[in-house]
Amino acid sequence: MVAAEEAPPGVDPRIPTPARMYDYFLGGTNNFEVDRQLAERIKAIVPEINDGAWANRAFHQRAAAWLAAELGLDQFIDIGAGLPTQGNTHELVRASVPGARVVYVDNDPMVLAHSRALLEGVDGVRAIMADMRAPDSVLSHPDLTRLIDLSRPVGLLMTGVLYFVADESDPWDLVRRYVEAIAPDSYVALSHLTSDGKPPRAVETGEEVYARATENLHFRTREQFERFFDGLELVAPYPGAEPAVTYVGIWGAEDPAAADTDDSRWLYCGVARRP
Repeated sequence: MVAAEEAPPGVDPRIPTPARMYDYFLGGTNNFEVDRQLAERIKAIVPEINDGAWANRAFHQRAAAWLAAELGLDQFIDIGAGLPTQGNTHELVRASVPGARVVYVDNDPMVLAHSRALLEGVDGVRAIMADMRAPDSVLSHPDLTRLIDLSRPVGLLMTGVLYFVADESDPWDLVRRYVEAIAPDSYVALSHLTSDGKPPRAVETGEEVYARATENLHFRTREQFERFFDGLELVAPYPGAEPAVTYVGIWGAEDPAAADTDDSRWLYCGVARRP
């Protein structure tokens, strides 16, 4: 166990968090023994979980890069940003739009500590600590309002985070409130864990493990995921396809057939325009 004094302020290394477990699945080092122990319990039942995490991360990266390169979006809100890794949102979008502004949002103090260290001296990019379940506090945060003009199109990224919101908290209304706050011609990128076609034991293990973490896990069906896009215009996941939700490995893939693997089928995803 990493000693408590080695953790950033506000971080308890005895309690696992989704951000640190996700970091471990991605091969990162910003995690503690308690995170690794629980992550290994999931890996014992779902050995492809690392690949699934990477497939989700790759979707996030492809979607962000596409919004900048193809649509020219120059401001982004990345909610549930997680711990910094290679190919962060601001790096990807600034490859096409050098002056793009990015605000990262997360409620994990370790994410905030590492993000702020990474972003020190980087103009036009900020990390704020806020809970996505409180849209008003997120969207009115002074660091966000200073960088993001909500009267202009924005790229709203909520990948790998909505499955921590219980039905009782109405995640569909939550997404609706964010969408209503952004301008027409903004785009939304979402991804979500699913239990569709998955072994019940694997789903139950995931739920049990995350019950010991700071956030619980909630799997949803394709139909439930599609509800997040009510009132939005889905874009085609790749050339020649019809606008629709798909699996994270497929969206934006150069070879969709080859990318359609079992590990990527743990998460649905979609990108849509706000009319």
